[in-house]
Amino acid sequence: MISLVTGGAGFIGSNLVDYLIEQGHEVICVDNESAECNDKFYWNNKACNIIGDITDYNFMKNCFKDVDYVFHLAAESRLQPAIKNPIEAVYKNCVGTTTILQCAREAGVKRFVYSSTSSGYGFNPSPNIETQPDDCLNPYSASKVAAEKFCKMYSDLYGLETVVLRYFNVFGERSPRRGQYAPVIGIFDRQKLSGEALTIVGDGTQRRDFIYVGDVAKANLIAAEATLDKKYFGQVFNIGSGINYSVQEIADAISDNQTYIPKRDGEMETTWSNIEKATEILGWKPEVDVLEWIKK
Repeated sequence: MISLVTGGAGFIGSNLVDYLIEQGHEVICVDNESAECNDKFYWNNKACNIIGDITDYNFMKNCFKDVDYVFHLAAESRLQPAIKNPIEAVYKNCVGTTTILQCAREAGVKRFVYSSTSSGYGFNPSPNIETQPDDCLNPYSASKVAAEKFCKMYSDLYGLETVVLRYFNVFGERSPRRGQYAPVIGIFDRQKLSGEALTIVGDGTQRRDFIYVGDVAKANLIAAEATLDKKYFGQVFNIGSGINYSVQEIADAISDNQTYIPKRDGEMETTWSNIEKATEILGWKPEVDVLEWIKK
């Protein structure tokens, strides 16, 4: 099997590339190394590594020779930078995704797995379930959810098999640490290592559903290979742990040296997933708990 992974040198993407190679896939990894919060980029030397931009159709279409599966992770993936520059976020997340969808369609790939975000649920009551309406609070979530619609359209109109995975708060090895907008566990880890106080946004009572990056990688491959009724193509599947913890609990598990900073605009108080659909339809379930991982 040949798999193409966009954003494959980043946090989640590089973990997925490693996992696919472990499972015997040949992997084409595409990344333009633009993620500002990444400390470094992770290129697996067993993959075919290509530096390129997902919005460049003429370039990208040449990367799809004999590709069976596409895992599309490349994006403007941070909330606050998208708020500062919404045009760039829409361009990367909507035009970029449509470009990869079109390349996949023309190449006749078996399935297209799209990495989306739980922030599309906004202020919906939790736990979030896939039947809830979209409630996009910022340009990041709006552009990511808009790209979900393109996936569904490509399934309905062109017959391309697409599966949409909405990730909750991903943690694990290679998590970005740079800057104030990296994932919270990455920031806390960096601060602890440098002897700084952990900066807790607000009062720390906001709760997050943390899902391990290795479990996310497995969810991607399962979504690509699962035998699915065609009614599920273009549909959303939640990828979370099904439980949540307060940011304060996470901080307490890492360090007692803490300080508090003001809340930020456009951020949700709670993320919490209902994962029954992914468990029942895809046959996937998470295995790693965030507090146990921190302890280890």
